[in-house]
Amino acid sequence: MGSRFIRKVRTASGAIAVQIVEKNGRTVIGIEHLGSANTDEDLAVLLASAKERLLPGQDTLDFSVEQKPVAMGDLPNWTAQELPAETRSAGRPRSAPVAADAKVIASPATELWEILEAAYDRLGFNILDDTAFKAMVLARLIEPTSKAQSIRVLQQIDAPHPSLRTLFRSLGACIEKDYRDQLAKGMVAYRSATAGLASLVMYDVTTLHFEAKDEDKLRKVGMSKERRVDPQIQVGLLVDPAGFPLELHMFEGNKAETTTIIPVLQAFQARHGITDLVVVPDAGMLSANNLNAIEDAGFKFIVGSRLTKAPYDLQEHFDTKGNRFTNGQVLESTRVMGTGKNARERRIVYQWSAKRFARDNRNINLMERKALAVAEGKSPMKKVRFLKVSGAEKELDEKVIERARMLAGLKGYVTNMLVDSVPATLVISAYHDLWQVEASFRMTKSDLRARPIFHREKDSIDAHLTVVFAALAIGRHLQELSGVPLKRLITDLKAIRSAKVLINGQVLTFAAQVPEGLEEVLTKLRGGY
Repeated sequence: MGSRFIRKVRTASGAIAVQIVEKNGRTVIGIEHLGSANTDEDLAVLLASAKERLLPGQDTLDFSVEQKPVAMGDLPNWTAQELPAETRSAGRPRSAPVAADAKVIASPATELWEILEAAYDRLGFNILDDTAFKAMVLARLIEPTSKAQSIRVLQQIDAPHPSLRTLFRSLGACIEKDYRDQLAKGMVAYRSATAGLASLVMYDVTTLHFEAKDEDKLRKVGMSKERRVDPQIQVGLLVDPAGFPLELHMFEGNKAETTTIIPVLQAFQARHGITDLVVVPDAGMLSANNLNAIEDAGFKFIVGSRLTKAPYDLQEHFDTKGNRFTNGQVLESTRVMGTGKNARERRIVYQWSAKRFARDNRNINLMERKALAVAEGKSPMKKVRFLKVSGAEKELDEKVIERARMLAGLKGYVTNMLVDSVPATLVISAYHDLWQVEASFRMTKSDLRARPIFHREKDSIDAHLTVVFAALAIGRHLQELSGVPLKRLITDLKAIRSAKVLINGQVLTFAAQVPEGLEEVLTKLRGGY
């Protein structure tokens, strides 16, 4: 007895052909070709049609204008709507067989688009009154690609999209009308109204490279965060304690990190009229001259301290208690930083952590073993911590090892805020939010693919960063609302698709079905607007 089954075959053009194959034993005795699909939606229709053909004898529903749209139960993520009473059998709704000429003409991701649009408006970005700029920002969240390709991205979800000429005009207006200034004001206004704009901000710098060989006045080869030798630019980012972006600036690729912070802070202060500001920069900003410059500009600061001076700062503790600490113990000290006219006394806060102590000791043991292997000739000569070299003699530096073990578990913080005004615990907790800047940079580089940059002109690069700046704010906002990583959130929302299907000359709309587990996320996102 023969058997019949559905087969999918990849064609030479890359499409997927759907066939009904009839076999007798191992011999194919017939193949019925139903068509080829280039999209998942078309494939779903063909598979549903094939399934219907394998079950002959069922009634065919008449899709007339007077009837309600009828469900295609086998199409993924499309909700079956109520069938008219005359199409029911034995009191149960039945799935409609698919006509042979059924064609999916659109598959809108309406849920995704409405959530992105609402977030854009909620942050105040609609003040720009530029639909083309909004299209570029939201398209970058859906699929980071070139500005020209953003049209394709929007077409794929059946979202409104401008022409390519309009997109490029919008990039010009972005610079002429200083969109970034308006966006930054919208971000701060939103955070002030919802989370309360704290006087505490985090700052760090990253590098974005170019797919280019030649340097110019802006794109310079410099110290790369990614250890590349391509021309790059420096990008300074200011965020609030939750990682929400507040200010973004671009600098030459070879500019020293320590010289970028003052211009960014002053621009932020001038833009929003904020007078009392505490900044938490990366530890790379720690130098006596840089801290003096931050203080002279009228700002307070909290920055990570190197432990090289800890034995002297904590001499009294080591003299009386050795290296014994309790978990979470906090110690206060002061130290003069700088020389000559630049010398100023700074407050130093230290905290000991049992978890950090265990980690530090593991690293010390690892580095000690590496140094010992080099000293004994078991590993080739190379620069290793804890190794002391005197001519041809190689040995462990026991004093350095002893000192490292004495400092294991300690972390230091430098600030110009007085003990009476800010307790040590607040200094420590404020610094621990610095990771949020790194999280925003990761989102910028990975989820939003801000680099590599293919633009050459300064204005074009600036406009590109403005688009990324706006997308970053929306991404952080949606992630904060939903509690779901941005990339996964966009993927899940993009999969919720309705369908417009042309059947026998009539367009039927099939509503999207929300996958199990996403209802709660959608409720959180909708609750924000």
